[in-house]
Amino acid sequence: MTVPSLTARDVSRIYENRNAVANATLKLHAGRITCLLGPSGCGKSTLLRLVAGLEPVDSGEIEIGGTIVSAPGKTVAPEDRGIGLVFQDFALFPHLSVADNIGFGLKNLPASQRRERVMTLLAQFHLEALADKWPHTLSGGEQQRVAIARALARSPSVLLLDEPFSGLDGHLRATVRQSVLADLRTTGTAVLIVTHDPEEAMLIADELALMAGGRILQTGSPPECYLRPVSIEAARLLGEATILPVRISGGVANTPFGIIPAPEMPDGEANAMIRPEALRFDMAGVPVKVVDVRFGGAFQTVTLAAQDLMITARMSGTSLPEVGAQICVSLDPARTVIYPS
Repeated sequence: MTVPSLTARDVSRIYENRNAVANATLKLHAGRITCLLGPSGCGKSTLLRLVAGLEPVDSGEIEIGGTIVSAPGKTVAPEDRGIGLVFQDFALFPHLSVADNIGFGLKNLPASQRRERVMTLLAQFHLEALADKWPHTLSGGEQQRVAIARALARSPSVLLLDEPFSGLDGHLRATVRQSVLADLRTTGTAVLIVTHDPEEAMLIADELALMAGGRILQTGSPPECYLRPVSIEAARLLGEATILPVRISGGVANTPFGIIPAPEMPDGEANAMIRPEALRFDMAGVPVKVVDVRFGGAFQTVTLAAQDLMITARMSGTSLPEVGAQICVSLDPARTVIYPS
């Protein structure tokens, strides 16, 4: 992979003897979208502020384009970092038109160049017809595109977005998200998006950074993080996961719902992380009892019981068992991970 546009190395931020961010390491690459995912209060926004230069680091360092911009005792101002920042509320200037909002940070350019750059961004983000409109007359999706265009006006090497789609609902959210991300990818900018929505993160990210308790637990592609989380805590950040005690014997994990290869695990007690879609109908599998069936549109949730344990499976298709029936299931090894006890 190319040299990172931004590298944060072992960055920490301490508030009242509490690590809001603890030894966080993160790399952002040009032309790629990284999602920083974690629950509320885990330190995502604090890390974003450290990267932006809005707060100092207490340890570690942040490097942009080969230059250290944050280290203990050193904090380069946000406007001197080559970073664009879009807050959750977009923070558009209410007294400026769309065009003037976008061009606000270009006052050092000659008028002709400033006008040309603004026109380019208006076209790129499909805002030409709104150039003379006031922010309060725009929809949420339109305000978002204006805020991103403004953040990109100075051609930053890194763009930071804090929960950019949280104010949009339903179909509008998906439509605006798809349009904005398509436009962002054409800029070649390294993009960091903070979100607490695991489905959204997996849909939009080239790279994920999973965060909890001020620490980054894992980085990698969405499939890597979802299918092979480094820990149970990381697994739960990306959706439903059932944790069951299992026993390893001869390189195989014996679970109440079937066996899973575990060739590198020593014999003894362990834990199995099972995704809801890991269970599948299999006439040669383990017999289980159907406790509940719920319709979920594109899938059904089926609660199964075996050996006094219950687990929820996510299954597709229209031919599903009835409550009380006995069926046979097996586990998909690709969606089951074994961890040491």
